[in-house]
Amino acid sequence: MDSLVTAPWALRPDTLLGATLVLILAALLGEGLWRLLHWPRLMGYIAVGAVLALFGAGADGSETALRLVVDMALALLLFEAGARLNLRWLVRNPALLATSVLESLLTALAVYLAALWLDVAQPVAAALALIAVSVSPAVVQRVIAESDAAGQVTERLSTLSALNTLYALLLLKAYSGGLRLSDPGWQDALAPVLLGLAGSIVLGALLGSALGLIARRLDLRQDNAVALLLGCVLLALALAKTLQLSTLLVPLLAGIWLRNRHPRPWVWRRQFGSAGGVLALVLFVAAASAWSPAALPDAMGVAAALLLARALAKLGAVALLAPASGLSWRQAGALGASLLPMSGTAWLLALDFAALHPVSASQLMPLLLSMLALIELPAPLVLLYGLRLAHEAEAHEPAR
Repeated sequence: MDSLVTAPWALRPDTLLGATLVLILAALLGEGLWRLLHWPRLMGYIAVGAVLALFGAGADGSETALRLVVDMALALLLFEAGARLNLRWLVRNPALLATSVLESLLTALAVYLAALWLDVAQPVAAALALIAVSVSPAVVQRVIAESDAAGQVTERLSTLSALNTLYALLLLKAYSGGLRLSDPGWQDALAPVLLGLAGSIVLGALLGSALGLIARRLDLRQDNAVALLLGCVLLALALAKTLQLSTLLVPLLAGIWLRNRHPRPWVWRRQFGSAGGVLALVLFVAAASAWSPAALPDAMGVAAALLLARALAKLGAVALLAPASGLSWRQAGALGASLLPMSGTAWLLALDFAALHPVSASQLMPLLLSMLALIELPAPLVLLYGLRLAHEAEAHEPAR
């Protein structure tokens, strides 16, 4: 942080000049991929982050200013994901809820057993299994928005990504709390664990209610309304950090509360307009730069095996319940393949868990970051072609 002020012209990502050039390069590469190949722009952001990692200039999650920006970006994206989760639809279509539950359970079980078989320590295997349940809402929402996708697979994908992230957040928080309560001084840890969970739920409900009041009186597509929404989400994020609540759970619950307490559909600019777009760019660059080239060779084999177990579990669960949920085999294959993305949410879940359980961090972080290094770049492309396979995103010819 000091170097950003004292050495603004040094060519490093943590300086003013370096950070600016990284953002410009990421934006140009993302736009080039979209115009030439009609690939998601975030692939350009991820590619720039991967180059930073290769040169040893990636993020490690401890940078105060960068972590704040990443938290802000994820708060906005998770709020949007929650605001698109219609719980009434799950009541009308119980097979979709069953798909979500089965897919999450199979994913956690498959990754956990694979990790144990590969001699990963049990606490680390459990943490990896719960993190692997999540499907990056940030990647899902960005690709859907850029490809103008719409249809049954798209709606199910949005719903499953929000639900899976909610499961991962709650289960990992419960598991982390259980580990803390298993210590001899568990009485001292009980109050923070309970207050943290209850406080996150209450703050999420308050934020959702406040945004509902704003939405009744303002057109959410106007610049001033978007700025007000953005300010409220960031205020809740500041309160969550101050009170040591979950900065991921609060915005997700707020979006779910807003969407389901008020029956009318909410229409606003995706990713909160240009400000949210810049924050998302920083998020994808940072998450893609977090892995270590030195640690990747040793962890790559285990990481690849865990990713394979995760992918097969998600595909299998969706295929198993496809007839009951009204999906054709083509749609089921497209939906299962579209559940692969992991990105910033998984990164922050691992960082927060490692901060509370430093003994597990030495094995958890290299494995999780290696999984991200292997999956982040191909997953958006698989998602895009999955939506095209379902005939819900228009296929474009590359520019000549």
